[in-house]
Amino acid sequence: MPRYQSFSPRTEIVFGPGLLERLYAYRGQKVGIVTDAFMASSGALDRVKDYLSESEVLVFDEAIPEPPVDTVSKGARLFTDFCPDVVVALGGGSPIDAAKAILAIVRETVHGRKIPFVAIPTTSGTGSEVTSFAVISDPAQGRKFPLISNELVPDVALLDPEFVRSAPAKVTADTGMDVITHAIEAVVSTGASHFTDAFAEKALELAFESLPRAYDNGDDIAARDAMHQASCLAGLAFSSAGLGINHSLAHALGGKLHVVHGRVNAVLMPMVIAWNAEEPDAAQRYARIARRIGLDVPSTRAGVRALIRAIEAFNIRFSIPSTLRDLGVDMEQFGRIRSEIAAAALADACTASNPRKPSQPELENLLARIGG
Repeated sequence: MPRYQSFSPRTEIVFGPGLLERLYAYRGQKVGIVTDAFMASSGALDRVKDYLSESEVLVFDEAIPEPPVDTVSKGARLFTDFCPDVVVALGGGSPIDAAKAILAIVRETVHGRKIPFVAIPTTSGTGSEVTSFAVISDPAQGRKFPLISNELVPDVALLDPEFVRSAPAKVTADTGMDVITHAIEAVVSTGASHFTDAFAEKALELAFESLPRAYDNGDDIAARDAMHQASCLAGLAFSSAGLGINHSLAHALGGKLHVVHGRVNAVLMPMVIAWNAEEPDAAQRYARIARRIGLDVPSTRAGVRALIRAIEAFNIRFSIPSTLRDLGVDMEQFGRIRSEIAAAALADACTASNPRKPSQPELENLLARIGG
């Protein structure tokens, strides 16, 4: 175990009116943009390109959810030939994760050049614009695995809530619950510190107050802005502190059964909190979260229960089911591969920083409890 910790945010975070003018810094340069088909056709890409009119721009718009290794390889070949001076990722977690993996390969082939990385998130959920994490899939092997390296951290994050305004209510809910999961896991993580707590707890304050407003009214730009910043704050927290088995199980379930990441995180959260809270220090941290978001906390145990009830209430409000069956999972298939899912979760990098150390049988039991 290391004797000391460090906290070193690496990203310039830009927010406020006119923030896309920050792209003028790349005038006259070769700019590679990684995005997806929706962003390319929705007008969002054109809005970004307007600020790059004096640059040579190449667009790779084939990013898809859980970017597969074949997509990453294709983008890397394209960008290696183009030899960009800067790479811009425009989209949700998937385009940003794809850009991270693509850029990592390009940097390996183009020695001696930094190639700055700019992330423009269009969902308020992953925090990928400030993290050292990327999640890539290998469909042939039925695997979804995280990449973790400080070299993946974007140099600049542009937080423009206008890009999130049109997100459907369901997407707003799923990504918002991912923000809440990130922040809660960061607070109880074994790698937590006063520095990461400050970001995670502020993220939770913003999310619990603003997520229902953004869900009810996507044009509430103040709520959208608060959620966008909450997502970034949570990303700063968990990138340093780590996550836990909520995400380990979600990664494994996503890789094997292709369930939506934020939604399955929300399904898992009440159960994972209850299980982790059997560890006294974790229980105290959960109670501290409950107090921070304004819940009644007469005791540690009551605080844990209040936090679980608050999350369950959000799930009901956002029409998020409480079981995998209700998520549409094939329960016969789930039963056959439950032990494989548990093994994948146990091996996931996020498990190492969970406050309570699980065994594979314990993870199998947790999975059985949310099966439905």
